Amino acid sequence: MLILFETSLGVTLFKLKDGKMTDPNLFKEFEDSESASSLLKLKAIHKFNSTTEALEDITSLQDGKLTKSLKKFLQDNIQSDKKTQSLAVMDPKLASTIAQKLDVNVVSDSTTIDLFRGLRSQLPNLLNGIQQSDIDTMSLGLSHSLSRFKLRFSPDKVDVMVIQAIALLDDLDKELNIYAMRVKEWYGWHFPEMAKIISDNIAYAKIIKLAGFRTNIPQTDLSGLLPEDLEQAIKVAANISMGTEISQTDIDHILDLSEQVISISNYRSELYDYLKNRMNAIAPNLTALVGELVGARLISHAGSLTTLAKYPASTVQILGAEKALFRALKTKHDTPKYGLIYHASLVGSAPQKLKGKMARMVATKTSLSSRLDALADAETKSDMSSATIGLEQRASLESRLRALERSIGIQRTRNEADVGAKKQSKFEYETNGNGTYNTNTDNLLPTQPTAPATEENGDGLTEKERRKAEKKAAKAARKSLGGAEEEATPSSKKRSRDDDEEEDASPKKETKEEKKARKEAKRAKKAAKSE
Repeated sequence: MLILFETSLGVTLFKLKDGKMTDPNLFKEFEDSESASSLLKLKAIHKFNSTTEALEDITSLQDGKLTKSLKKFLQDNIQSDKKTQSLAVMDPKLASTIAQKLDVNVVSDSTTIDLFRGLRSQLPNLLNGIQQSDIDTMSLGLSHSLSRFKLRFSPDKVDVMVIQAIALLDDLDKELNIYAMRVKEWYGWHFPEMAKIISDNIAYAKIIKLAGFRTNIPQTDLSGLLPEDLEQAIKVAANISMGTEISQTDIDHILDLSEQVISISNYRSELYDYLKNRMNAIAPNLTALVGELVGARLISHAGSLTTLAKYPASTVQILGAEKALFRALKTKHDTPKYGLIYHASLVGSAPQKLKGKMARMVATKTSLSSRLDALADAETKSDMSSATIGLEQRASLESRLRALERSIGIQRTRNEADVGAKKQSKFEYETNGNGTYNTNTDNLLPTQPTAPATEENGDGLTEKERRKAEKKAAKAARKSLGGAEEEATPSSKKRSRDDDEEEDASPKKETKEEKKARKEAKRAKKAAKSE
């Protein structure tokens, strides 16, 4: 059996003694250097001429690719023995490539683990004239070069550009608003009427840059910046303005600040185009679903596209609302329904009642799109167009939103019909049979019968009201005399509850004497408890 082994020195080819591959004590025989030398024999070695060549060959071998130099090396040394010998390779992916291109019987499974472990431990003794320190030095140099190469050209680090771009875009928006506000306040002392006519900050700064003093505005051509009606309005306002006069030094500084606003605005437009192109390149499906800005903010908040792809849909839905989430959990209130995903057009266009449901559905599709963009291999991405899945998911969500809006409209129509039916029944109750209004039902509930007239007593109260007043007076007297010293029995409690219910049913207010008696009873009860 032949053994292919990669080292920092080069690619080596060893020949194993026949029959030893199936020996269960094969690894123990490698403990002794003499036994290892008797088992293995160096047949050929392909040395690396430089660190650059070593880096290229090792990178190709790790990817399972066979370089031209290695292919020629194997053909020269295996051609004569390929029918009778088998080749042991550590990497299964590289083993399948060698088997396809060289038509060799390749072995790469668990039976070769002990063989490679023993070979690695006795490598200096098997390579004549090579010291262990030299192998360690070459391994360290090659590992550093390989690490630098992977960090520089790692596809996982492409989203760092998107993270930096969206952060800079937010900073530019803040600075642009601050500078534009300062320009309006500063120039407003000279021409205060202009801020009411021109609302766009960039157009405001460009007019200042073209005209300078307000006295120059009537002679300045502003047709390229403003419509005809606004241009006429601002020229009329400049002639009758009540602003203060400023010096040439003042206008110079205002012009410099206006140029800064214009330049920042132009750079922001360029940065947005750059961000749009980068998002379409690294996350086309995510961009098609939620847009460039929302997708970039999700990636920035997660840390990377790969990290975002690992999040479940429930986390994507509230990403950016962590503070509100933990506050709701701490205070036992309702948790937030959406975070950064609220700014997506699909969620923003939904009615208020459907925003939570729409955010949940968009978060589900966002999670799937980010996983496809981050974790799909190159072959899968090449088989389909750049944003096919994202566009399909967006179309399905839009159709789902329209269906939900229709269902809400139908339900609203039913509710309105029910309310109309109730109003109609009330109208029928309040009218006579001939359609005229029934005055006998004023101030009465539909199920309340008209109270029969009762005979009044000499004090101006009806018999029912007089009985209730007597019960209240008796209850107040009981409380003031003996209700505080002895505990009430269940039957008395029940009677008092009945009395309370009768009191609540009575619309008459409590008199001053009853209030005074109730307060004295409470005071006596507190004194009894304290004793």
